[in-house]
Amino acid sequence: MERGGNAVVSLIVQVVLARLLLPEDFGMLAIIIVFVNIGAVFVQSGLNSALVQSPTISEEDYSTVFWFCFFIALLLYVGIFFIAPFVADFYNSEGLVWPLRAIAILLIINALNAVQIAKVTRDLELKKTFYATIASVVVSGLCGIAVALCGYGVWALVVQQLIYQLVNCAVLGLQIRWRPSFVFSFKRARDLFKFGWKILVSGLLNTLYQSFSSLIIGKQFSQYSLGLVSQGEKYPQAIGNMLDGAIQPVMFSAVSRVQNSLDDVKGLTRRALKTSAFLVIPIMLTFSVVAEPFTRVFLGDQWLAAVPFFQLYCLIYALYPLQTSNLQAINGIGRSDIYLKLEIVKKVYGVIIVLFCALVLQNIYAVVCGLLLSNVISVFVNSLPTKRLIGYSLLEQIKDIFPSILLSVVACAASSLAHLASLSPIIMLIVQVIVAVVLYVLLAAIFKVEEFTYLFTTLKERFLA
Repeated sequence: MERGGNAVVSLIVQVVLARLLLPEDFGMLAIIIVFVNIGAVFVQSGLNSALVQSPTISEEDYSTVFWFCFFIALLLYVGIFFIAPFVADFYNSEGLVWPLRAIAILLIINALNAVQIAKVTRDLELKKTFYATIASVVVSGLCGIAVALCGYGVWALVVQQLIYQLVNCAVLGLQIRWRPSFVFSFKRARDLFKFGWKILVSGLLNTLYQSFSSLIIGKQFSQYSLGLVSQGEKYPQAIGNMLDGAIQPVMFSAVSRVQNSLDDVKGLTRRALKTSAFLVIPIMLTFSVVAEPFTRVFLGDQWLAAVPFFQLYCLIYALYPLQTSNLQAINGIGRSDIYLKLEIVKKVYGVIIVLFCALVLQNIYAVVCGLLLSNVISVFVNSLPTKRLIGYSLLEQIKDIFPSILLSVVACAASSLAHLASLSPIIMLIVQVIVAVVLYVLLAAIFKVEEFTYLFTTLKERFLA
């Protein structure tokens, strides 16, 4: 519900902002947010994951992690403040300086919020993150829209990002009432960092890699093109985070609790993968089918050039259950060293593919296709250690999610036939979504797909008990 509420309200806000702002504004945000995302990895330092994974944690540990993160955040903010003019010169955009300096304040807010989130995740008190997320997305969305209506362009997106994190941090703070003590243990920081540093490097590699394409597109092509790509990724990413992202953090915490029993770890991994795939794959494929009418109805014809990117990112995020389930299992049993090695390998070939597409082929569509190819290869790479560690091979994983893949393809193929009729965009969108959803659920019920039965029973027990 937390992920779903966040995604729904965020999508509504993004739709409104897309109609009020230009692709160049979203392109500028995509550039400046790169520096914040990279800085956020250093702020968290992998220590928040260490707080969740460690068998025993004290109040001293929470305070130690907070002060470490807060000090790093201050240093990074000062660094970003002074390099902002050089970044603006590199992208030939003077208007980038102060938005970058302003949005970098997120690093300081993240220092406190990272510990709060680790605390509620470790205790599986996810209802608290639900309240915090819903409040922050509504308030920040309204503020962002108000600033956009006043004609402040990219500042609407900056304000939205800042207000979101401020409200999220405040609401979480009111619920858990945790405050850092003036203590710092170098020994505990070192112990936690033994696990966390590998997560830090892995997270840094992952963030640099994800940001790399944005930086290359913004420089090699234009902020307008980057805005189209960013908008094309935004909606598949929101849905993927809503569904797969709702399952995987819980899986990480659960696996951490049973890490000494490989049979239990494998069982949890299978459940997470099958459930996530049953939800994510059909929705991603349906979104790829309805990309054009969705864009016309909600974003406007000025964004039609983003449709191919929208469809490609739908395919990319359809692969995420296979990737994240394996990675969470590896981290959950404490093998962050393997996780780090995987990230290094994946980023090496990923960067080579993106550079080839951008600099040799010099085609922006080829760049996004290259990201899709890289993700396909990563499915195989991520599954290799899982087979050895918990006995769960890629072949078993594909067999487990094959019903979801097959039913998704059948439902979306039937849905795509609506293009043969001469319908208005909004009617086309409604018909295609209804056909895909109804047919998928109906087939899952008829063939008694395990994931359908599991979800139906769980929801029934939860809400009708």
